[in-house]
Amino acid sequence: MAEPGLGFYPYQAQVDAYGNGGFRFAGMSHHGSLLCLPSGMHAWGATVPSEVTLDSLELVFAVADQIDVLMIGLGNDIAAIDPAIRAAARERGIIVEAIGTGGAVRTYNILLSEQRAVAAALIAVENVR
Repeated sequence: MAEPGLGFYPYQAQVDAYGNGGFRFAGMSHHGSLLCLPSGMHAWGATVPSEVTLDSLELVFAVADQIDVLMIGLGNDIAAIDPAIRAAARERGIIVEAIGTGGAVRTYNILLSEQRAVAAALIAVENVR
């Protein structure tokens, strides 16, 4: 979890680009993984799908009442996520889609442009496919 002021941008924004180990949004560059939430854009410590856990998604669940859809970008490959994550999201009325980071970024941007209640947990990738 990011500490306030460290790896934090206080507004939710579209992701303009991804790759080279990070993301571009709001005219800025961020190195590392990213949580895109109604509360803002937060640095995220997950680097591989196995690090996507209930604990690593704590910030997501803290604003669950503001989210209908959570896009999880699992890097370049698709992997299974812990069923406890889906169960916790379902209890809070959140639909979870866990796919590759590229697809998650594109879908997140579309839903955000439609002013939908969307969030994303995006693992950074080096190479864009």
